[in-house]
Amino acid sequence: MPQDIYDKVMMLAKRRGFIYPSFEIYGGVAGFYDYGPLGSQLKNNVENLWRRFYLLKDNCIEINTPTITIYDVLEASGHVEEFTDLTVDCKKCKRSYKVEDIIDEDISVEQAVKKDEIKCPTCGKKLSDAHPVNLMFSTTIGIGEGRKAFLRPETAQGIFTNFHLLYRHNREKLPFGVIQVGKGYRNEISPRQGTLRQREFAMAEAEIFFDPNDKTHPNFNSIKEKELYLFDNDKEFKLTVQKAVDKKVINNQALAYYMYLTQDFLLTAGVDPKKFRFRKHASDELAHYATECWDVELFSERFGWIECVGIADRSAYDLSSHIDSSSTDMYAQRKFDEPKIINTKKIAAKMHVLGPLFKDKAGKVKDLLEKMDVKDATKISITLDGKTVDVPNKCYEIVETKEKLTGEKFVPHVIEPSCGIDRVLYFLLEHNYSDAKKKGEEYRILKLTSQMAPIKAGVFPLINDKKLVDIAKKIDNNLRNAGIATYYDDGGTIGRRYARMDEIGTPFCITVDHDTLKDNTVTVRERDTTKQERKDQDLLVEFLKDKTFF
Repeated sequence: MPQDIYDKVMMLAKRRGFIYPSFEIYGGVAGFYDYGPLGSQLKNNVENLWRRFYLLKDNCIEINTPTITIYDVLEASGHVEEFTDLTVDCKKCKRSYKVEDIIDEDISVEQAVKKDEIKCPTCGKKLSDAHPVNLMFSTTIGIGEGRKAFLRPETAQGIFTNFHLLYRHNREKLPFGVIQVGKGYRNEISPRQGTLRQREFAMAEAEIFFDPNDKTHPNFNSIKEKELYLFDNDKEFKLTVQKAVDKKVINNQALAYYMYLTQDFLLTAGVDPKKFRFRKHASDELAHYATECWDVELFSERFGWIECVGIADRSAYDLSSHIDSSSTDMYAQRKFDEPKIINTKKIAAKMHVLGPLFKDKAGKVKDLLEKMDVKDATKISITLDGKTVDVPNKCYEIVETKEKLTGEKFVPHVIEPSCGIDRVLYFLLEHNYSDAKKKGEEYRILKLTSQMAPIKAGVFPLINDKKLVDIAKKIDNNLRNAGIATYYDDGGTIGRRYARMDEIGTPFCITVDHDTLKDNTVTVRERDTTKQERKDQDLLVEFLKDKTFF
């Protein structure tokens, strides 16, 4: 059976140290892959380029939160209830399948279930009893009963639960963005498509908080005439960012701005623009938290169009849920032009009653009561240590007072670009892979951009002559000390060494020859053109930094 590009890419990736199947010596397990020496560096380069766009260009801030998330957080966010895939089980094959993976493309999941048209892809048996299965890995914190928790399915919740602290850190100004790069976990029913669908994966997510009354972006004018590659209603088209907003193809400036920022990131990374598009979610496929969402889809010759980034308007869903569930004040403040004086009612806690009743928790109960809005004074419930507790009315009183207001509280809206790093990394390999016959042999090239390439320069002595070797090793050492990743190689013919570098995407090769001994110059070969030119070895650091640094 002839190999397609996926086979070729994955064979090269394993042989040259980009991607290995996890636990292979024990038979492996679906949905897990390791990154080898080159893959780890490529992954770092992708993540750092993403950071460059969001931390530097967009001025976001970065945090890092645990990969284990307590049950209460993911219950409040809706993941416990909603984060499911419709699944069927084949008792004959003893396998479970995600319904949408095994039905015809021209029929929806709902139609397939209703018409009883689901068949096992292995044995052909009709399958029924489709049921939702939660995709999160459950765990327990602590010994014995412990506390219920999950491996996080996304990094976003760690940002939302810190919003009140981050808002103060940003001096209570909107908009502002927070990013997190790290691992996510989804217990996929039947992972296929290699590294494109994994159970443990790398994510890069940004949560940008806006006043819902003002979803403009301060940098919008700088990109408004740039074109977006869009796909909606079964047709591909291009629109400038400004026209997309004016025509309500995209509902607000903020969402459109982050769509362009994402497009710019991916094309800069080296994704083929001819295999790139934004696809708008239909109303029946929106996530439970989203009001509008566009996916970046990249084209694979084997798998077709694959989602790699989702850019969603999450409105106020997450913060509102966590405010209600935790009783924590995570509101933002909209300042008035002039202060207002209003009559208001407040809850005043009676500590002499709270103390004996709640003991060491009395102070916390007092704080929760006094932060609440007065609604029903006859019955008040609070969330205390994850449990709902009724507070008797003898523990507080309602007092009337005048209050000077300088602003009003509101729940910010959120725009979220969520990027699957592993998927982007795979597409950089597929989109930049090419092969051909050269002197009767297979010749493979990865045309990775200079910024993404794991190794920036191969350094060679032309022949294994001590004088040339010493100079080559000195050049190699100087480049690495300057922060430039190199690979020293003195084995085989110069053509073989060039071929090894071309195959792993190295953009430049530096060869030391006998002319170097005379004039201090070396030969620098450029991968894509194979053009060679002489350069003074003392200028190599400056040259390579200019070509390969972000």
